[in-house]
Amino acid sequence: MKKPEIILGIDPGTQVMGYALLRIQNGQPQVLLMDVLKLTKEKDIYARLDMIHSKVCELISLYRPSTFAIEAPFFGKNVQSMLKLGRAQGVAIAAAMQAKILVTEYSPKKVKQSITGNGNADKDQVWRMLQRILSIEEKPQYFDATDALAVALCHHYQTSSVLGKAVKGLKGWDDFIAKNPGRVK
Repeated sequence: MKKPEIILGIDPGTQVMGYALLRIQNGQPQVLLMDVLKLTKEKDIYARLDMIHSKVCELISLYRPSTFAIEAPFFGKNVQSMLKLGRAQGVAIAAAMQAKILVTEYSPKKVKQSITGNGNADKDQVWRMLQRILSIEEKPQYFDATDALAVALCHHYQTSSVLGKAVKGLKGWDDFIAKNPGRVK
């Protein structure tokens, strides 16, 4: 039997960071954990970044994920908020890279599209679809946790599809041709 894949999904934030772990066994996703790290009690941004790094390192140590999927920050009007969010994302990514885990980033629109079929779906629509797909009963207190789960499931869908496997690890047409000489006519 093939060893199960474990995907760590992160919804970065400087107030609340969502995280989820998804086990893929025989192609079937199963939720291992879905929760949030609340950062609001700490006023210092650098202390918050340290908390994010520590939490991601702890999750990696406990669950040994094989892949790490994170939601990319969306472009807003507030530049300071974007900078803070980018730092939070960077710290989480650095923790995964330090552990030599493959990192993949997904736009919020891509995540929503993968889960609901609609890139403009709201958080409640995403949550309801996750409930159906993964047979989850209890609704979490924060959508940040469900967003992280959606990122992990999106990664599973992207890497397990026939199309996803065909382009995975390729660096362009030259690389494809070099790796698939029999398919070029």
